[in-house]
Amino acid sequence: MSKKAIKRNVSVLGPTEFTGIQLKQPAKYAAGLPAVKVALQHVFKEMGVVKGIKSLSHMNQKEGFDCPGCAWPDPEKPSKLGEYCENGAKALAEEATRERVGADFFSRHSVEELSNWSDYKIGKSGRLTEPMVLRPNSVHYEPISWKDAYGLIAKELHKLDSPDEGIFYTSGRSSNEAAFLYGLFVRALGTNNMPDCSNMCHESSGVALSETLGIGKGSVKLEDFDKAEVVMVIGQNPGTNHPRMLSALQKCKENGGKVISINPLAEAGLIRFKNPQVVKGFLLSGEAITDIHLQVKINQDVALLKLIMKKLAKLDKEVGNVFDHEFIKTYTQGYDEVLKDLERYSEEELVQICGVEERLIDEAVQVLTERNKIIICWAMGLTQHKNGVENIKECVNLLLLKGSLGKPGAGTCPVRGHSNVQGDRTVGIMHHVSPALNKAIKKEFGFNPPDKEGLDTVHAIRAMHSGKAKVFVALGGNFISAASDTQYTAKALQNCNLTVQISTKLNRSHLITGDTAVILPTLGRSEQDDKGFLTVENSMGKVHRTKGMLQPVSSKLKSEPEIVAGIANAYFKENHIVDWKVLGSDYNLIRNKIEAVLNGFENLDQKSSGSGFYLPNNVRDLDFSKLPNQKAQLSICSLPKHQLKENEFLLMTIRSHDQFNTTIYGLNDRYRGVYNERRVVFMNEIDIYKLGLKPNEKVDLVSKYEGKERLAENFLIVTYNIPQGNLASYFPETNVLVPINYYADKSNTPVSKSIVVFVEKRA
Repeated sequence: MSKKAIKRNVSVLGPTEFTGIQLKQPAKYAAGLPAVKVALQHVFKEMGVVKGIKSLSHMNQKEGFDCPGCAWPDPEKPSKLGEYCENGAKALAEEATRERVGADFFSRHSVEELSNWSDYKIGKSGRLTEPMVLRPNSVHYEPISWKDAYGLIAKELHKLDSPDEGIFYTSGRSSNEAAFLYGLFVRALGTNNMPDCSNMCHESSGVALSETLGIGKGSVKLEDFDKAEVVMVIGQNPGTNHPRMLSALQKCKENGGKVISINPLAEAGLIRFKNPQVVKGFLLSGEAITDIHLQVKINQDVALLKLIMKKLAKLDKEVGNVFDHEFIKTYTQGYDEVLKDLERYSEEELVQICGVEERLIDEAVQVLTERNKIIICWAMGLTQHKNGVENIKECVNLLLLKGSLGKPGAGTCPVRGHSNVQGDRTVGIMHHVSPALNKAIKKEFGFNPPDKEGLDTVHAIRAMHSGKAKVFVALGGNFISAASDTQYTAKALQNCNLTVQISTKLNRSHLITGDTAVILPTLGRSEQDDKGFLTVENSMGKVHRTKGMLQPVSSKLKSEPEIVAGIANAYFKENHIVDWKVLGSDYNLIRNKIEAVLNGFENLDQKSSGSGFYLPNNVRDLDFSKLPNQKAQLSICSLPKHQLKENEFLLMTIRSHDQFNTTIYGLNDRYRGVYNERRVVFMNEIDIYKLGLKPNEKVDLVSKYEGKERLAENFLIVTYNIPQGNLASYFPETNVLVPINYYADKSNTPVSKSIVVFVEKRA
């Protein structure tokens, strides 16, 4: 096949022209009437008024459908006004849009033309309506029947010299049923090459929490926020990324709790929140959320946390009862070593490294001294660094010293960014080998799953780039725009014989393809599925149902479980111990198999109704029996080493407010005061003038790693309140700067939040 393939002249990065920037002052609060207005504008424009209102009334409601956006949990009694946020409404609007992408669209637009569109324009093209194929000698997708599409995929998989030449990626949007069936098929095929989106985001959390606490998930429940005395929000921007979290922080405040935010940017959502579900959210000034903001330098959270613990240890020695010594003695290991490690550093040194005003640190220490019901929340600002795992371990250290686990109002809270990314991992999507899971699969299905470790996202890209992997299948997502080192990743995909995308909407990954490419259109979360309900797991370990209510945009769509089963059935030609065809058509049967294979899913059909049920969590029970000496592990964490040369900066990639992951809803970032433009770089005013530059000047961003230069062209400087030496810019535009071979120790998560770059003035 590859010998016949033509070289397509596609643009990997899309256009770099500016779209007409308008700047305003950053917002002083999040949500409120503007959020309601913007949300409804998006919904009504894409879906129409009647359909929009009807759909919103069912989203995140019991027996309704789960938001296709983030994984923040629903309260036990969802608001009758609507349990969704502005960006959740935008996510629904994108999925239920009236725009369509079918055979006529692709006959008018070649992949070469489409690749020169912006990600925003590509995404706005609409919903995919029928299976399509891009053949080796063509630049236009053409229709293909489901049967022929399955047959083509099966044929290419059979051509592989080894199952390990296949890569099977999973996005967080899929259901538990689809992900379980997908993982089962890949293992039956004979490989553990199952990279997933968590490799690029919360893999560092999973590794750190597993090694220290025995489970790769958070320990808190939503109601714990009502009881918390302190919530620390670190490396996270809930106002944009998880807006419904602001309601939980508001309740914490109303009950007398304190909020400490730690982030290089002072984000609007953590300054003040106007809750649109209550009258005062419209009429009054809203709720001040953050009590203390610690504006840490990029990736110096370990230095800051060490300083906080060092000051707490000093107070504990002087006055006592600052640390929970009974908890430490009963449940932890490594206390003396951690105290000795803290003695290695001077307070002055740590203040200098983290860049936070010591007066504010002392205020935070005082708050933590007097309280032990502490929740620590974090997201990509901690995980996407070389030391991402140790960043999380340092958070765990603080919680263990304070005894802030296994009690109401206390614990770990990694905030997941996609609606079922945690559920995917729970039901078996992982490149690691689980002997227990393999044993259970063997017992239930009668075949031996592979016992060789598979490839994560970074190493899957490298395998495709080197020609060691030849078929790429994606269950959802926009891989090319989500992964690091965009040009390298593009070359990797283009080296494949076949790339397959199981998708709802058109995105750039449909345009940067292997010799042959197949698009398999699937039902959206909000659409009716005549086979019944599906299940998902939220970021706090609760499993519940989701059932769409909208008429599917096309009669040619299939559900994800049905698609996975169709591929498996075509590959095995009905000569396999597993009856794939039956499984794909019977969700109850899939759930029965999940029950049989996985712990904690007993009576899944019944327990998933209503508000659902929590999966077992050993930390909530203070059971650390699977860890060394049956104790939670305190850790010695090193300070990150960023030896920047003159005029070098540390850049973190961020989302705009009009964005969810790689989906671009619009061109405005109103909380940061940027309108109608995405090609911007946020800089400290002093840094701008040190370089002899000016606000709104055009620059290029350049990263240089191991002699290789990577370029992100044509950005506008925006003066912003960010620490000196630090920069921020949107992804996916700046993913091109992230080197493929730089990633977190142990988790292999790309260093997207600490990229060393130069800023060069354009000629």
